[in-house]
Amino acid sequence: MPLADSAPDAPTFVTVIRTEEKGSDVNLASYLLVDGFKREYEMAVVVSNDSDLAEPIRLVRCELGLPVTVVNPHLDSPHPSYQLQKCASKCMNLWPGSLQACQFPPTLRDAHGVIHKPAGW
Repeated sequence: MPLADSAPDAPTFVTVIRTEEKGSDVNLASYLLVDGFKREYEMAVVVSNDSDLAEPIRLVRCELGLPVTVVNPHLDSPHPSYQLQKCASKCMNLWPGSLQACQFPPTLRDAHGVIHKPAGW
């Protein structure tokens, strides 16, 4: 990544150690609101622990009267964020055992043939 305003004798590039996906919370919030206004769902389930989503969740609940359940997928923070707990209809955690129980078997067969689960899953 180019270095902004580097000194003349300084390196012009830096190595980025930590990258973040940007915009996914904005996209989720936008569709949560738009789909709610269009009444395309009766209840929303948001799988995130990002407190930036608190206001759109609050708007969906208070302005549209639709329930929103927040599912915290992060094992390193065993409780949903305080901001999400305050605005969501319900909060819960996604435990590894629950996720494991929802997995398809390693091999499936359909009309087109056999499907194998990738080894890394």
